This record gives sequence, structure tokens and C-alpha cells, in this order.
Amino acid sequence: MGMKVKDVMGKVAIAVRMDASFADLVETMRRFKVGAVTVIDADRRPVGVVSEDDILLKEIDPGGSLFESRRTRAERRKAAGTTAGEIMTTPAITVTGGTPVRDAARLMHRNRIKQLPVIDSMSGRIVGTVHQGDLLRVFARPEADMRAEIEEIAERMAVETDDLEIVVAAGMVTLRGTVARRSQIRPFLHAVRGVDGVIEVDADVAFEIDDLLIAPPLL
Repeated sequence: MGMKVKDVMGKVAIAVRMDASFADLVETMRRFKVGAVTVIDADRRPVGVVSEDDILLKEIDPGGSLFESRRTRAERRKAAGTTAGEIMTTPAITVTGGTPVRDAARLMHRNRIKQLPVIDSMSGRIVGTVHQGDLLRVFARPEADMRAEIEEIAERMAVETDDLEIVVAAGMVTLRGTVARRSQIRPFLHAVRGVDGVIEVDADVAFEIDDLLIAPPLL
């Protein structure tokens, strides 16, 4: 269920070898209009990433002192580097084609990056690149596909939809009607909110049986 990286990824693997020169790095970024490139070994396996920030270290002085931090030492090393292998940040953060789009988005957000190399799950070799813009395509899913997924969720969770109206429009899901049991409502709404492309859920759902009601003890 849900869209995978393979559904939105670019099939072009934007990558350079470890011995690529500084000029090659700049030219690759300019040619493909990207903010980072993946560095691969001789077997086409990602070993690191060179970003615009790494490149710009050439233009600044990271400084240096007897008590400099690990980060400052790394920046000084990168600023002095002349090849991709010397400038790159390691390790490379990667995903596979089967990674859920939501997980890829979380990785980008957590690591403050805008693209990820996509690798083959068996060989570890790079097969493409997924960008932030690619992930935004989940919000352009056909409404019919989203409704069909919601109906599949309802069937899997044994939620009868005969008396439940489901309307999907512009990423908004509207649910109106009645379900059999009160205990079904919260997990069903949670699952619907997790559908790729859903921005918000507006629910007015009643129940026939309150199976969460705790009966008072018998005296």
C-alpha cells in the first residue's frame, strides 16, 4: 500500500567516481541543475555525497586552532580536497525503489538534504536519484486511485462502507455516515490520513454499537 520511491524516482543516476576532479563536480551540478551528486566506487556503489555546501568550502576559510572541533577538521579537509573522494561527506544516505515515499521524505527532512541516491536492493549499485520535487508527486495522485485505496483499507479493517460516504477532492477526504462499531472509527481515520496524497480528513462518522462503553459493575 502507498507509493514507493520507484513510482516517482528519476531513472538518471547523477553520480561521479571518487577520482572526479573539483571541476567535474561543479560541471555535473550545473549540467543536471542539482545541489548534490553521489560519489560511487568502481562497482557503482554509493560511498558518499558532495553537496553545494561542500563545494562552497573552497571559498571560505573554515579556520583552525589547537582545539578545533571534529566538524571544523572535516571542513578543513574538504576545503583542501581536489577530488570527489576527498571532498565528499560520508556515508551516503540511500534508499531503494521499494522504500515508501513517506520514509524517503522523512530521511530528507531529518538529514536536511534534497535528494537521495536510489540503489538496487540486491547489488547495492546506484540505479537512479530521487529529489524532493519527485516526492511532491504524491500530492498529484488521481482522486480515483486515492478513493480505491481508502476502500481497500476499509475492507481490510472490516469497516462496512454501505452507509459511509467517501469523497476525495484536491487531497481532502470527506467521510460522512455510520460504521458498525465505535472502536473502528479512530484506527480507520488514522489509516486514511496515512494514504499518500491525503492532506486532510474531514470526518463526521457515527456508530451503531458503542463497544468501548464500559459497563458498570454489578452490585
